[in-house]
Amino acid sequence: MSKASRVKIRRLVLDVLKPLKEPSVVDVAKALAKVKGVSAVNVTVNEVDVETMGLIITIEGEDINFDNIEKELTRVGAVIHSVDQVVVGEKIIESAQPPQART
Repeated sequence: MSKASRVKIRRLVLDVLKPLKEPSVVDVAKALAKVKGVSAVNVTVNEVDVETMGLIITIEGEDINFDNIEKELTRVGAVIHSVDQVVVGEKIIESAQPPQART
């Protein structure tokens, strides 16, 4: 695939599991922020278990490489549970609410 026809990932929203103690949420965010193509990272704790912590991670950038994100999460001891949102293209389109959610 030529570089001109390659579709760029602009945003990823990931459901991630990490060990409860290490790495810290701050360390996870900092590690992801250093990945080439990433311009912003938001990490929200959404679940805490006896041994694990569930995170919702939003990553934005001009050209995010999913494989590099996955490798970095593995390196810090975390694992992707699911990919909840992917935004690709020249700009970011915010999600529209379905009509039933607007009432």
